Amino acid sequence: MRYFRSLCCVALLSACSPSMEEQGAVSDDQPQYLGKVPVVIEHGEGMPGTKLDIEIALTQEQQEKGLKHREDIQAGGGMIFPMIPPRMPSFWMKDTPTSLDLVFIRNDGSIARIIENTEPGSMTPLFAESPVAAVLELRAGGAAAHSIDAADHVFWGACTLTPEVPPVKEADNFCPG
Repeated sequence: MRYFRSLCCVALLSACSPSMEEQGAVSDDQPQYLGKVPVVIEHGEGMPGTKLDIEIALTQEQQEKGLKHREDIQAGGGMIFPMIPPRMPSFWMKDTPTSLDLVFIRNDGSIARIIENTEPGSMTPLFAESPVAAVLELRAGGAAAHSIDAADHVFWGACTLTPEVPPVKEADNFCPG
């Protein structure tokens, strides 16, 4: 009888517990959609800056999931992966059906490396050869479409919305000055 009561209690608690979706979690085979931040790319040679609205992956879980299973990334769309303090991350395209451009961003906002037109599903590691403060993933062709090159600087967050901002280096607000 005790076993039956315990079994009933477990069943009742399970039925009353929120599902993964209700808790905001995304199963491993489902795409994730995250909040967006403004991203500004400052170009050299007097070119006007590029302003994008990009999803931001702040937690380790969000960064591990990234753009996996996403087939609906719009032109100019993508995700930024802040890494404060800077580190040497390695990315791959496992379970990512869409080709991407990866822009590796140093701690001063300069670009360490650009990898264009990645191979969907590839397990080959993709990395910069120095520590970076973030990686910006764009739909393939985005780096060329926005004229992003190694001389540019990348900033993101609320600090990009006001002209005179003191230097800030936070995961969701990065304008190193």
